[in-house]
Amino acid sequence: MTLILGINAFHADAAAALVKDGQILSAVEEERFLRLKHWAGFPSVSIQWCLKDAGVKIEDINHISINTKPNSHRLRRAIYSLSSMPDPGFLIKRWKNKRERSNLRTNLENAFPNSRINANLHFIEHHQAHLASAFYPSPFPEASVVSVDGFGDFASSAWGFGSQNSIRIDGHIYFPHSLGAFYTAITQFLGFPNYGDEYKVMGLAPYGEDNYADAMRRIVTLHSNGTYELNLKYFQHTGKKDLEHQWSHGSPVVGQHWSQELIELLGPPRMSNSPMEQKHMDIARSAQVMYEEALFNLLNVIYERDNCSRLCIAGGCGANSVANGKISKRTRFTSVYVQAASGDAGGALGAALDVWHQISNNRCRPMSNAYLGCHSSNLEITDLINSQSIQAKLQASNCTVRVLDNSSICDEVSDALIQGLVIGWFEGRMEWGPRALGHRSILGDPRRSDMKDILNLKIKRRESFRPFAPSVLREAVFDWFETDGDVPFMMQVYSIRENKRKLIPAVTHVDGSGRLQTVTESDNQRYYQLINTFYKKTGVPMILNTSFNENEPIVSSPKEALDCFLRTQMDILVMENTIISRG
Repeated sequence: MTLILGINAFHADAAAALVKDGQILSAVEEERFLRLKHWAGFPSVSIQWCLKDAGVKIEDINHISINTKPNSHRLRRAIYSLSSMPDPGFLIKRWKNKRERSNLRTNLENAFPNSRINANLHFIEHHQAHLASAFYPSPFPEASVVSVDGFGDFASSAWGFGSQNSIRIDGHIYFPHSLGAFYTAITQFLGFPNYGDEYKVMGLAPYGEDNYADAMRRIVTLHSNGTYELNLKYFQHTGKKDLEHQWSHGSPVVGQHWSQELIELLGPPRMSNSPMEQKHMDIARSAQVMYEEALFNLLNVIYERDNCSRLCIAGGCGANSVANGKISKRTRFTSVYVQAASGDAGGALGAALDVWHQISNNRCRPMSNAYLGCHSSNLEITDLINSQSIQAKLQASNCTVRVLDNSSICDEVSDALIQGLVIGWFEGRMEWGPRALGHRSILGDPRRSDMKDILNLKIKRRESFRPFAPSVLREAVFDWFETDGDVPFMMQVYSIRENKRKLIPAVTHVDGSGRLQTVTESDNQRYYQLINTFYKKTGVPMILNTSFNENEPIVSSPKEALDCFLRTQMDILVMENTIISRG
């Protein structure tokens, strides 16, 4: 038996993953335990949970790998430092972060002070780990692979070709040029200052027009070999100035990426508390179009080289689901796999899988679902509800508690959805990655034009332009969407068929698209049963699905789910076989 622990540490979305003989046993992000979005640091709690879940100790682990190789691309680093003369503060912060990552054994010993670390330690280059996370769990025997990111180990992108048990890397794009940095700069310029806010720009883009296309092409230059360059006068992340930067022991912080020259090009930036104007929507649309042009330019060159119709994508930009959904139209790739945690958390899984495929000739099993996290039994839920403090809260909120079988729950919840009620749905193992996929979800009726307003009023309290997603029975996808592929991780956006859009306004974005999640009975039996029950009653084979949270990481435990239910205006909470109703 070979146990491999992979970790992403001292970077955003710290995480751990455990692989046994090529099988992915568990994977979880530290933010879910510490309740801070994108938590950066050493994922001690995640590691401890993975070990406990598998019934093993740290002494039992054979290999431990981390998704960084501190000495990689050393020559390019040296040349850049000598030619660019970065600010000393910039260099010191990067050196401290590099030292923290390099001290893997020390961090493990601090996390497990009374244990012995017997494992061999491995440092896997950042993008190698991304590529491994994308290709090895995919169903493809061979595929082109690409990682598009912010930065990691002095590179922003890498691409190559995966074949069975190995990945060949064919190229990189290096610091300071980065599509991730470009998108972050525009995100900040539009008044979204928090780490990870890029998805808001993606959601805003369909409301705008591509009126800033020429400006964007002055910012990003595309080359015939597929690569791209940033016009660095519009950016501040290059090291010339010491920007705020925090990757340890808390929520990640990155300083302002854009320079004053960007104001001369695009006009005044939007303040975070200012109204959203049409010009801001147009900038968002133009930035999304520029990103897509750069991505497809690279992918088309990769296709010509590899002549393979299958593609695997990873990296932080791999979460750009709008671009991912257009790949089959804008390139010759016909089959696309995007891993559930394409960003830096996924590097933990990639680091573990890379080591497995170095030491074994057996390809790991495909990852068809992302249910790899925490889970709770009916007994644990019952004990929580029966506690004196919870009983008092439930009585104060006029809640009733019942225990039902699966069929009765699906029947009752589908009726509640039809009535316009909002449902908290908590079952099985928590999802791996940023998307709620029917185990830690808030559910609604996709047919109701007022459902977005209901959700934002009762629970989410988020920007009105951000869409909600549909969870769709796999066999019904082609009838409703302009695709017929498997999209289990909600990482691709596709156009909804024009004759269906008015039937499901709550999950149809302004441009007629939807961020699709396909649901199969084999991978998610009860969630499938619920959607199918709703389908039989309404003729619509999908339900609205959004993450189970309220401006916080997705809930992981029954207590967190119950707390979120009680402090919001959610109507019903289902936790395994327990159903809690208000009124």
